[in-house]
Amino acid sequence: MQTLRLKVKPQARESRLEQLADGTWLAQVKAPPVDGKANQEVIALVAAHFGVRAAQVTIKSGASGRMKRVTVDD
Repeated sequence: MQTLRLKVKPQARESRLEQLADGTWLAQVKAPPVDGKANQEVIALVAAHFGVRAAQVTIKSGASGRMKRVTVDD
């Protein structure tokens, strides 16, 4: 199991995930932060990046904020 610290930028031009120099990840998602749409896109983005199913990705904390702690089950 891997734990990631993510900073999320909703309503970006394109969806992408990149690791920053300090070890945190920046997730830029197209979806707005309404009704959990941005969180769903974050989960899909992390799952695609690490080659796992979306069910293996969980937002452990920060679901309503920009800084999130996400776990990826191997």
